[in-house]
Amino acid sequence: MNFGGLKSGNSLAAAVLLRPEGRWLCLGICNEFGQGVMEMGGEIPVEASEPNLTELDPAGLNVAELDLEELVHFGEVLDQLPTRLEGLTVGMALAEKLLLVRTREGWTAPLCANEAQRAFELHRGERNIVLKARQMGLTTWAAARFFLKTITRPGTLTLEVAHTREAAEEIFRIVHRFVEWLPEELRKGPLRTSRANVRQLAFPELDSQYRVVSAGERNAGRGLTVQNLHCSELARWPGDPAETLAGLRAAMAPGAELIVESTPDGVGGCFYEEWRKARETGMRQHFFPWWMEPRYRSAAVDESSLTEEERALRSKHGLDLEQIGYRRRIRANFRGMARQEYAEDEESCFRASGESVFEVEAIEGRLATAPEPAERRRNGELEIWLPPCKGRHYVLAVDPAGGGSDGDYSAAEVLDLETGMQCAEFAGHMGGLELARVVADLAAEYNRAWVVVERNNHGSGVLAHLETSCKYERIYGQGGQAGWLTTSMSRPAVLGRLDAALAEAPGCFMSRRLLAECRSFVRLPNGRTGARSGTHDDRVMAMAIGLGARAELLGRKSGFKY
Repeated sequence: MNFGGLKSGNSLAAAVLLRPEGRWLCLGICNEFGQGVMEMGGEIPVEASEPNLTELDPAGLNVAELDLEELVHFGEVLDQLPTRLEGLTVGMALAEKLLLVRTREGWTAPLCANEAQRAFELHRGERNIVLKARQMGLTTWAAARFFLKTITRPGTLTLEVAHTREAAEEIFRIVHRFVEWLPEELRKGPLRTSRANVRQLAFPELDSQYRVVSAGERNAGRGLTVQNLHCSELARWPGDPAETLAGLRAAMAPGAELIVESTPDGVGGCFYEEWRKARETGMRQHFFPWWMEPRYRSAAVDESSLTEEERALRSKHGLDLEQIGYRRRIRANFRGMARQEYAEDEESCFRASGESVFEVEAIEGRLATAPEPAERRRNGELEIWLPPCKGRHYVLAVDPAGGGSDGDYSAAEVLDLETGMQCAEFAGHMGGLELARVVADLAAEYNRAWVVVERNNHGSGVLAHLETSCKYERIYGQGGQAGWLTTSMSRPAVLGRLDAALAEAPGCFMSRRLLAECRSFVRLPNGRTGARSGTHDDRVMAMAIGLGARAELLGRKSGFKY
């Protein structure tokens, strides 16, 4: 995209307004990361012709002379990615031309999308959830995107929900600045406001509104029909965040856009659950680690001093020695909080709290190197790392739940009988016959694996369906009865076996979701062990049962009929 001889995407880009007499008014210059470099009020003479509004090209548009019809035209193509804009959407280009923000240095400069903002814009969907490190600019970008939609699409109601009143006021200042720096012709014409108080802006010519509230406000969003909903810092919402979010979702119109974003705040809670369930709820996940922010750099370290972990980060993510220097600094200053505040991956940033039952260092080490699944099925419910091999024997352990979209998951783990290597994992909200069929099919695929079902509670029904409806015969049993019985004696024993395996053979564990559950499996105040509040332990129990049954099967001299 050309701006008066400078090109967006290079080291510098200038935002300009085309005046009727064919001269460019330069509003400011920003670097490739969206930070203001200098403010200018001068004019750059160029050869210019009248813009062709039928092409809706922001690069050659006199935004000061836009009328209502032309604004609405932009609203219709805001998300398009024309080749002439060289990697920018129409919305990104219009933001550079129309919106000004205050930089961290205190300047006012055009909003040029930085790396994280651009990545979000190019990959977002209708419903989005964003997990991010500190100060990546995603809150500003969400405000800008929804502001452009509000002023280009008639009848739009945008609702911003912040975690505190102070944060809500800061977001409103960002939006109010957008309005204040609009060309006077727009502010007094099609984008005149009729109300600018109580964190609310109304545009009567468009019949559109922009509102900012805090999550702690009573009845936030109630009685509204919302086209754009931005939930900021969900992990830190007060009260009952899940209930508040449910009420806000109920206010969304069909086809409304949703952006939920937050830095992490421990394992458990509403944001953690929303992130963990994103695939099954249809939310599009976006993760932005700290190194996407170009300011996060420090003095370069000596390459010979790099640790194995630092070398792995350089190899995997391309970090340079200045970024490694910054990483060492934040780890020294933030200590245990560094993983949360400056996220590096989608698992370790959710800090476990409470006394963990398992060795956290071993879990963290394996999380850093755990591979991606070779295959995903059933919308991500089933993940496969090692497909079945001819001649090998397998165990399939199942921790059943009652089914339904709420509550615990039914989990199943497939282990190589001889090596104990995790091969596949299933977790889904289902039970009874549906779960039995999934288990039977997966067991048949893995060379007629031994199926080990916990028979406590819901397990007896699953076992009955496996034997009668699915006609599956290779079912593990104890004392002449099908299934595994978890008791006050057997539970600590299998959890101890899992603890030993995590410490001695962490490479046998493939699932990052299982490892995350292990990390949040803690000693509870009543002296028992289990999942930290707001988390689950279904995969933990399925794996523990699988390891316990595997040990018994290997010990049975005549227990196999292959």
